[in-house]
Amino acid sequence: MGKYRKKVQVVVLLAVLIIGGYAIFQSFQSNDRTNLVKVGQMAPDFRLANLNNEPVTLSDYIGTPVVINFWGTFCEPCIREIPSFQKQYEKWNEQGLEIIGINLSEDSLTVANYARKFNMTYTVVRDVDRKTEKKYGLRSYPTTFFMKADGTLQAAVVGEMTEEQMDEHIKQIMQ
Repeated sequence: MGKYRKKVQVVVLLAVLIIGGYAIFQSFQSNDRTNLVKVGQMAPDFRLANLNNEPVTLSDYIGTPVVINFWGTFCEPCIREIPSFQKQYEKWNEQGLEIIGINLSEDSLTVANYARKFNMTYTVVRDVDRKTEKKYGLRSYPTTFFMKADGTLQAAVVGEMTEEQMDEHIKQIMQ
């Protein structure tokens, strides 16, 4: 019985390794979304609800330069960026810039509390099912896309930015 048990254990171990390896391989394949959105391409459209549960559609902003920032309250760099995004919005909004902060599937109350706490006057929407995140190929947070008025992406920045970096990217999409 000991030899039989040992063989069964080896077979089970091999099955676990094969299935686990396949699962890991598949997760890398499905997460390799870097080719979905490239600079120079049209920004993928989305329809998400704002904090008043009103629909916001990116295609409504064609003709307007837009900054799209994916963020979450769980993300410290995201939170550190919010005051800078607010300052940039106040600086550029009268010249036509819009900023859309896309929260990554957190509940309405949490997002509304953060928006109030940081006096976020730019548009904040929630990506409840994370479909928009997937369309844009996000791999980490924060991630910010700078869209020209014609709807094409001028730049994509993964990670935290300084206010000066934001300003430089915004100058480029405002031209």
